[in-house]
Amino acid sequence: QVQVVESGGGLVQPGGSLRLSCAASGNIFRISAMGWHRQAPGKERELVATITSGGSTNYADSVKGRFTISRDNAKNTVYLQMNSLKPEDTAVYYCNADASTTPWASSSYWGQGTQVTVSS
Repeated sequence: QVQVVESGGGLVQPGGSLRLSCAASGNIFRISAMGWHRQAPGKERELVATITSGGSTNYADSVKGRFTISRDNAKNTVYLQMNSLKPEDTAVYYCNADASTTPWASSSYWGQGTQVTVSS
């Protein structure tokens, strides 16, 4: 099995910064894409950013220019640097890893989420 654990959430004032981390561990053969999603109260979960094993990235329009996703393949870890935070960024942030435990099959694994609150 694969475990995914996020860290780094918290309370920050508008305009501030936070860095989220997510580590995947377990019986991992290969991880392809990793990413971050978020879910605000009363709203559906939405994509924030993704990154492939080769480093190609994709961002939601709402975070482009403010958030940066990066990855350390050797550590099976993905990061989300969040700058110029806004109150509307408040949400539970979930990490996702598309991982294989064998050479011929892959599954999507999710973390438990970390709360990010942007408020003065």
